[in-house]
Amino acid sequence: MAILASLPGVNPFSSLPSKPPPNDPTTPSPSTSPPIPIPKYPPKPRTTPPNPRKSQQNPALKLPHRQTRYYKPVKPGVISSEGDRTVLLGESGVSYQLPGAPFEFQYSYSETPQAKPLAIREPAFLPFAPPTMPRPWTGKQPLKKSKKKIPLFDSFNPPPPGKKGVKFVETPGPFPFGKYPREAKTREEILGEPLKRWEISMLVKPLLSDNRQVNLGRDGLTHNMLDLIHTHWKRRRVVKVKCKGVPTVDMDNVCRHLEEKTGGKIIHRVGGVVYLFRGRNYNYRTRPEYPLMLWKPAAPVYPKLIQEAPEGLTKDEADEFREKGKYLLPICKLAKNGVYITLVKDVRNAFEGSPLVRIDCKGMHASDYKKIGAKLKEMVPCVLLSFDDEQILMWRGKDWKSMYPEGLSASVPVNLDIAGGLDGPGDPNDNPDPKIVRSSPKMISLWERAIESNKALLLDENNLDLGPDDLLKKVEEFEGISQATEHSYPALVFSSEDGTSVLMAEWEDGSQTENYNEDDMYPEDDITDDEYDDSDSSELDSIVPLGSLPVDQIAEKLRRKGI
Repeated sequence: MAILASLPGVNPFSSLPSKPPPNDPTTPSPSTSPPIPIPKYPPKPRTTPPNPRKSQQNPALKLPHRQTRYYKPVKPGVISSEGDRTVLLGESGVSYQLPGAPFEFQYSYSETPQAKPLAIREPAFLPFAPPTMPRPWTGKQPLKKSKKKIPLFDSFNPPPPGKKGVKFVETPGPFPFGKYPREAKTREEILGEPLKRWEISMLVKPLLSDNRQVNLGRDGLTHNMLDLIHTHWKRRRVVKVKCKGVPTVDMDNVCRHLEEKTGGKIIHRVGGVVYLFRGRNYNYRTRPEYPLMLWKPAAPVYPKLIQEAPEGLTKDEADEFREKGKYLLPICKLAKNGVYITLVKDVRNAFEGSPLVRIDCKGMHASDYKKIGAKLKEMVPCVLLSFDDEQILMWRGKDWKSMYPEGLSASVPVNLDIAGGLDGPGDPNDNPDPKIVRSSPKMISLWERAIESNKALLLDENNLDLGPDDLLKKVEEFEGISQATEHSYPALVFSSEDGTSVLMAEWEDGSQTENYNEDDMYPEDDITDDEYDDSDSSELDSIVPLGSLPVDQIAEKLRRKGI
């Protein structure tokens, strides 16, 4: 190819023309026809055929979306009614009354705000199934009625153990020896006799490490949980309820509603975990049956928690507090789905040192920390100032009173600001009295307790100018008094000169131990966990000297006799 390329007049690419054709302007160029335009048709009107089943739907299925602007002011009383089935608005929010129901049904029994609702966000419909509702179309014909007769086992007549195809049903109990279950209707009859400590331990111990439980979240005790708890009671005598989130701020409220609505008894409680006992005479067949809620009703409109000018403050004062609260350190950080049992106590203790308290709630749902703020407002009590930046800012209010008694000594006057002393002491150039010591209320309460128990001495004003020797003498005298008080013990007085002779005579006669029964003297049911403490016995051993009791003298005489 290199040789051919070097030869003159030889074109290796013979298929291509050697020279392009000249452009002749006289020759006419062939005309190209324009493309066929795309026809533009007007859009067809969308006509949907009328749905004959649309008019037959339940009006409750046409509820507006939650983000719509449905707003209907309401007053306490009956909102709507369908015969005997009514929707009520009262102190506990929106409730539903059905014929034959033991109480008014609600979506949440434990997490209903105490404020009165202002309006509703959706039309008032019952979230339960209608009393007569045809079977909805599922694309298949309904199954024929089974010819098998399925036996309905109850707790009093459980299926025999090991029967094939039948699940386990828990029998009633536990019962003392010689007692048997009996039909009961009222709550007291179903619960039966109070459980003893060994029975509670027997029922709770298997559930400590078990994950079969009822989870109670931000909505608290909901209506459908009642049927779920009875389903657990069919298989076990105790149900484990694990609470997390907002309801744990007020666990006493959750426990009270659990016992009222289910009819059970709380036998053990650790943190946010509650163990609910069904009762000795519980029968699953005669349990109360509640209709299930088919959807979650929209919450009504409540008054705003944050106001521009809260109670006891003007708008300028509230804005000043909100500005100061931005630079305030939070007392704690709340985790999502945590257990907040000590939150109320922590806020109250924080108000002892500062009129403003801030809680960090980063990472939590906005509805969660707003509900927590509403609970703190009622339980502490306090005034809510802001929810900005996922923080709860509170003010203790003008009517705030300390939890601790007033101090024993006067304190330096404090120049309080507009809302009760956020700035602390006044001008630093002021010269306070050096004899006056300022202390916290908690420390003052500890001093008072020490003075009452003779572990501390309060000097009078006349003794403040004592010299070192006189002060040392006072301390030595007080040390002797305090030791005598600490090491004293109750004396045992006998009528005879030798008290041990009386005890020896009774010991030899056997009159003391003739009718003695340890169970009669110390019944197990009368001893509670609070009364029994191992620390009491250790304190008694340290207070009473060895060999000083009459029992020790009796033992010494028996040892000498060789018995």
